[in-house]
Parts: sequence; structure tokens; C-alpha cells
Amino acid sequence: MSHDEGMTVRREVLGDDHVDRAVAATTPFTEPFQDYITSSVWGSIWTRPGLDRRTRSCVTLAVLTALGAHDELAMHVRAAVRNGLSAEEIGEVLLHTGAYAGVPASNSAFRIAQTVLAELGEA
Repeated sequence: MSHDEGMTVRREVLGDDHVDRAVAATTPFTEPFQDYITSSVWGSIWTRPGLDRRTRSCVTLAVLTALGAHDELAMHVRAAVRNGLSAEEIGEVLLHTGAYAGVPASNSAFRIAQTVLAELGEA
């Protein structure tokens, strides 16, 4: 998939505001990384036919929770809502992740998700 197609998917999942900020913040140093995530992650992974976007959001939330990737988690809570997950479904993903990745990781994820969902008027 081309860079342009990856950018389309990235915008659909994350929203124009987020992507516009990322593009505006791109420097010559970070440009190769931005190109990589747009082409490889958004253009090659998120476009595969094996999982729908809702499921991909669930997997992404679980992995980011397990890794303690809090900055990315907030962004992907927003993306999960854009992909049709309800606050209840997001909570179930975080609860389920806690059973396998640990309660401290899930506790932090719940705190972040609650803040984001409240900002979106979803909780």
C-alpha cells in the first residue's frame, strides 16, 4: 500500500487533528520514522483484511496497556471510540488485559481511558 493510502487510514483512525499535529511537528530527524509508521503500520498492518478496525483497536489497547505506553494509549482510546468501541467495551479490554498483563498496568490504563472518555463525553 502506498504512503498516501497509509495516510488516509491513519487519518480515518486517529483523526485529522492528531495527524495534522504529527505532520506539523515532523522534522528532518523524525521524518523517516513518520514515513515508516505511515507506510508500514497504517498502510500495511491496519489495512490487512484479517481483522476489522474494532478488533485491531482492542488488540492495540491491550498491547499498549501491557507495555505501559501511556502516551500512545490515550491516542488509541480516542481511536477505539472512532472505530466504534463503546466505553464499556474499552473497559472490558482493559479489565481482560489486567488478568494477563498485571493489575498495575490495567489500573494505569483505566485511569487514562477514563480521562479520555470523559473528554469525549463517552463516560
